[in-house]
Amino acid sequence: MSDLDPRRLLLLVDVVRAGSLTAAATRLSYTTSAISQQIAKLEAEAGQPLLERHARGVRLTEAGGALVRRAERIELQLRAARSELDDIAGLRSGTVRLGTFPTAGAGLLPRVVKDFKSRHPAVSLTVRSSRFAALRAMLDAREIEMSLLWDYHWAPVADTDLVVRELLVDPPMLLVSAHHRHADRSSIDMTELADEQWITREDTHPVGEALERACSAAGFSPSVAFAANDYQEAQAMVAIDLGVSMAPRLALSNLRDDVRVIALRGAPARRILLAHLAEHRLTPAESQLSDTFVAVAA
Repeated sequence: MSDLDPRRLLLLVDVVRAGSLTAAATRLSYTTSAISQQIAKLEAEAGQPLLERHARGVRLTEAGGALVRRAERIELQLRAARSELDDIAGLRSGTVRLGTFPTAGAGLLPRVVKDFKSRHPAVSLTVRSSRFAALRAMLDAREIEMSLLWDYHWAPVADTDLVVRELLVDPPMLLVSAHHRHADRSSIDMTELADEQWITREDTHPVGEALERACSAAGFSPSVAFAANDYQEAQAMVAIDLGVSMAPRLALSNLRDDVRVIALRGAPARRILLAHLAEHRLTPAESQLSDTFVAVAA
């Protein structure tokens, strides 16, 4: 006995429902001879008769009845699979696994999620937050399908294994206390800040390097008063006049009342990116989420 062809199993179900080979052929737009040949091949695969022909149609043998019961289950599963695929294609179900980093998670992501969920409430979103290297590793491990990333001009994301979509340019801002002499300024140049004490991020954070480069380009080296672990801690130190700080605009979604923000000229901006593996083909839900990021970022 050879392997059973599932298409012939489903044809057997059609014949039984139609009541005869001729009726099944008419319903399926085949010739009766073609239907008969396929049933004969199925019987050869089964190694025993499946149908008994009689004057008014066909009757299942015991073996035929067993196969029809199994085939009907296969038919139900195929219908369920098609329905599930249609739901995914129509964004009536599905899951998107997304990576983010803290400042994007606080500033950009909530608006995107709110917009996306309002239009596609049946699609489940799961989010992992981490730093660049960990997010990149999660993409490789298929723990996430898409991720927000960032880069600066001196270290661009140029990974050929990734498809990268630029969402926005995130400009640098200067943070000063409400009582600082520059608190009422709307913009300021790095060259005006050579005498300031600085609140920066701990040494390995990208904004620390961005500050060093900006100060160097302005002709001075920053005098660092405090290295903060996060932007809220940096704001707290700025608020008590321990120093001034530089931060990307997206990092300022939760701004203290006693801190002022000034547009900063002469400092590098970072790009905010949405990336996925080049070998990963975006699902309809992922494509819609990507477009939502672009729309919100704009």
